[in-house]
Amino acid sequence: MSLTRTLILLVTSAVLLIAMVAAGWSYVESNHELEELFDAELAQSTRIVQGVVRHLVDTQSADQLATTLRDTLQLPDTSLPDAELEADRDEVLPNGAGHKYEKKLAFEVWSAEGEPVLDTLKADDSEGLVPGYTWAESTGYRWRTFTLHDPETGFWIRTAQREDIRQELSQELALGNILPLLIALPLLALAVIAATQLSFRPLRRLEAPVRNMAPENIHPLDDRQAPKEVAGLVQAVNGLLKRLNLALERERRFSADAAHELRTPLSVLRLNLEKACADNPEQFRSLTSAVDRMVHLVEQMLLLSRVDAGLDGKPAPHNLSALIEQSIADVVPLALRKDIEPTLEDDTDGQAQVPCHSALMNTLMRSLLANAIQYSPKHTIITTHLSPSGEGYSITVCDQGPGIPETERERALSRFVRLDQRIGGGAGLGLAIARRIAELHGGQLSLANRADGQPGLCVHIWLPAG
Repeated sequence: MSLTRTLILLVTSAVLLIAMVAAGWSYVESNHELEELFDAELAQSTRIVQGVVRHLVDTQSADQLATTLRDTLQLPDTSLPDAELEADRDEVLPNGAGHKYEKKLAFEVWSAEGEPVLDTLKADDSEGLVPGYTWAESTGYRWRTFTLHDPETGFWIRTAQREDIRQELSQELALGNILPLLIALPLLALAVIAATQLSFRPLRRLEAPVRNMAPENIHPLDDRQAPKEVAGLVQAVNGLLKRLNLALERERRFSADAAHELRTPLSVLRLNLEKACADNPEQFRSLTSAVDRMVHLVEQMLLLSRVDAGLDGKPAPHNLSALIEQSIADVVPLALRKDIEPTLEDDTDGQAQVPCHSALMNTLMRSLLANAIQYSPKHTIITTHLSPSGEGYSITVCDQGPGIPETERERALSRFVRLDQRIGGGAGLGLAIARRIAELHGGQLSLANRADGQPGLCVHIWLPAG
């Protein structure tokens, strides 16, 4: 599980959840407050009509009062159908007639005797008039009403507002309040992702040195780049790297010292054994063979210790074709014992130039060719193919031996590993030495099957030209 992904998901989910809850709460509260505001305006409109009625009731007759109220409070005819007004996006009516929402308001006035003076609502009032807020049905709509009884004149006054218009206005205003928050949510999520990625950048800078660290070049991490939260972990890793470096150094020193100490006694043992078996060589053949394997192992261990120590001096340009030809010539006597023919296919016309240490490159090729000869049957061919490849050169050594299963190839490149103990007498260091030399020169070594489908193993080496 990625810590960055987990943190982004958790923080983003929490922010979105809190924001959505806040937006929902704001929407509900805004609707409620706007409903209160509309009710207050409804009561205020009713009291304004009450003031108009008080002013006119003493100076006008009942008919004149009805005409004045109808001319004042009833929306004039705009000569537009009602459906057309509903669909018109322009809320201001033509010819200066007013606003279309005025058609959603209604006024009713009754005299002290209960006679209707003005009725634009035309609702069912059979149950009588009750002061305060209530709901009424008229013209297929539900209306919010406020009724007021004027104790001075005895008139009843009611103002009504269509419910759908109230809801439309309250929803538009409520959405206007939460719309900036909804627009900001994606930007907020992007900001959380960017901030999280930026916060983990120091950890990624610490990751690169660890990934690229080689066993022969172990060094502590720069704890100055580490955040305080992981500074203790970085210090612990540095302590582990230091102990690991000391352990590897002791191992390399032991291998080199042991090989040096064994080299002289084995040489003496080999000479004494030759003298002892001069008259009867068959008697000590198995012992001689065992001593030869031990000498070969010591020589490979010494070579491995030198390779692990790294390159001495700066690599110089060498003709890769000539180095390969020399390596093939060196193993010809070994190949002749099994009647094996080593061949070279050079697609570079002898012009391949690479910066390298010639002795180490010769060791690499001899190790691969000797390994191929050791595992190849008699009367077969070992093909070495040199060709340009990208910004370097590719060397492929193919034999006709039993090959190596794909699942065992990485293990075969490890040190002191021999997959088949019945074949050959090596120590399992040839491929490991070859890969290490290729890596020291900035190259790569890999194992693969033969491209022609025949049994055998192909070793691919890529070396940079610069």
